[in-house]
Amino acid sequence: MKRLMILRHAKSDWHAGASSDHARPLNRRGTAAAITMGKVLARMGETPDLIYSSSAQRAKETAMLAVDSGSWDCELIEHDDLYGTSPSGALEVAANAPDDIHSLMLVGHEPTWSYLIQTLTGAEVDIKTATVAAIDLSVSRWADATRSGGSLVYLLQPRLFEHWDI
Repeated sequence: MKRLMILRHAKSDWHAGASSDHARPLNRRGTAAAITMGKVLARMGETPDLIYSSSAQRAKETAMLAVDSGSWDCELIEHDDLYGTSPSGALEVAANAPDDIHSLMLVGHEPTWSYLIQTLTGAEVDIKTATVAAIDLSVSRWADATRSGGSLVYLLQPRLFEHWDI
């Protein structure tokens, strides 16, 4: 079994004057949410072994803040293919992960992440910013992820932890 973790980028700053959608950074609230999720996942013992992030600025920032704040011990690799992709495209990216990786995190965008979760589990969810979902896939090799189904293990939103001392 492999665990696929799906993290939507945190809230972005629409007024930052970014030159493109791809270059839009996080806003202050998004930065705080990404930090919160990094710490929460670390406290839960649910850090990924490897992260593939969309190349969009807001996704990369979300991933880097989560890694740094939670002191995650994993590699972060940027993937252009995760920006503007489909659920099948995201699974193709995941299918390239090394098989010694148990837990892979994809960091990217809506509406793809909601559709991906529905494709894999049948669950209808609306993935809010900085939300992380974990799905256990019924595969032993990442290459089989494109033909797999799975079970939703958890769905965590940063607002659930607003009053925690983390």
